[in-house]
Amino acid sequence: MADEKTAPDTPEPDTAKRLKAHVEKLLARPAALSSGAVTLAGQRLEYEVNAAFVPVAAPGFDGVPGEPEAAILATAYLLKGADCARRPVCFAFNGGPGSASIWLHLGALGPKRVPMPDDGSMPLPPYTVEDNPHSWFEHFDMVFIDPPHTGWSTTASAAARKKMLSVDGDIDALAEVMRLWLTRHKRWGSPVYLAGESYGTTRGAGLADKLQALGVALSGVILVSCAMDLQSIVFAPANDLPYALFLPGFANVAQYHGLLAGPLAASPAAARAAAEAFVQEDYVAALHAGSRLGERQRRRVARRLSELTGLARELVEEKNLRISDQTFFFEALRSRGRIVGRLEARATGPMAASRTRDWEFDPGVEAIAMPYTMAAMAYFNEQLGLDMEQRYEVLSREVNRGWNWNRGEGSHDGFACTSPDLARALRRNPHLKVFAASGRYDLGTPYSASDWSLAQLDAPADVLARVRHHHYDAGHMMYTRGADLAQLKSDLAAWLAQ
Repeated sequence: MADEKTAPDTPEPDTAKRLKAHVEKLLARPAALSSGAVTLAGQRLEYEVNAAFVPVAAPGFDGVPGEPEAAILATAYLLKGADCARRPVCFAFNGGPGSASIWLHLGALGPKRVPMPDDGSMPLPPYTVEDNPHSWFEHFDMVFIDPPHTGWSTTASAAARKKMLSVDGDIDALAEVMRLWLTRHKRWGSPVYLAGESYGTTRGAGLADKLQALGVALSGVILVSCAMDLQSIVFAPANDLPYALFLPGFANVAQYHGLLAGPLAASPAAARAAAEAFVQEDYVAALHAGSRLGERQRRRVARRLSELTGLARELVEEKNLRISDQTFFFEALRSRGRIVGRLEARATGPMAASRTRDWEFDPGVEAIAMPYTMAAMAYFNEQLGLDMEQRYEVLSREVNRGWNWNRGEGSHDGFACTSPDLARALRRNPHLKVFAASGRYDLGTPYSASDWSLAQLDAPADVLARVRHHHYDAGHMMYTRGADLAQLKSDLAAWLAQ
């Protein structure tokens, strides 16, 4: 077992040579160049697409960079004939960690998108892309980045892989990619924005401070489905925070699936408001009390939790008044033989005939993963000229499992948190503003957890006035719902015009 554990850090000489040679080959590839046009707000916008691998070099001496440690794919959409000194640039990436950028690229931001049903279900094949009438290209040139070991991006050694598959190593690598991209494309005069989704918000918050330390004055940070504070969304022993922060999301989803009764069933807003009030007035105190909670109060809390979630009171009491995400996914619709989706809780999937509680797949992700993957592969190859034969890692489970969540020197084994980075960036830059977007049917990064995280930013009220949080009636990728895709674009435009 010891040999298996150390093997990734000490590859055979031939393997090490192949890793280095592969990165060198990617970096030697000429940029894939193509062009297109999209009509936005009645105006036809012609663009060039430049998809190229950008090196991340090892630290050097006396200003001389070291050998390339990684090759990172950056796919840029550039407005033809634009004044580069005035045209903003938005760097965009998804999360995971281990996810490529196709979700934001072909879901909301780019000139093309993968059409999806509004209800979160999986469409019938074949899958393709179409013009995106709500693309953000109207406002920015856009650069979509696939972090190391996602998409076709990769590292040149086991040591580089270990370094970059970590919170801080990932931030350092992407900051270098952006710095070099701005230099190569002569865009240091452009306003610069960041857009991240899910773990991309963890990354984005950290990058906000890192880039400013490198002299990049950011104009804005866009956070889609926030995950800056892992303590708010990870169910772990002695961490009661998620139980309180997920409850409004559970109530909202329970109302959608017809599990609530009386006034709670009247509307999603009624269910959310009741859950939010209960959390503030009773539930947080009950969780804090633990075994000190009186029996009468315990029964009252159990009854209310049952009413708000649609779960049996006996189950609530069995779980010690603590309903985790996994409990809700498997128990909410157990009588119907269905599993509730995590990232899109409007979506459900069939349980096994044996009704196990094994988390084999997320119905909300399954509905979009294959359509996005097949449409993206066809688009990259046939329209963008990215004729790569190796597998494009849409979501690398290996990266996710091997991620180092610790920050700074030494091992801390705590919850990763980059909200202090964002707060510091806001305090450092009086012109930086933040746009946050949350889906009310997202049970991966619930809207109420994001509300809490943004409220905890360590900055005075006049600084926090530059932070805006918008909510939408779909899941984690709220832009898969047509109405929310349009509203997201409208809210973004209003935020930019402030």
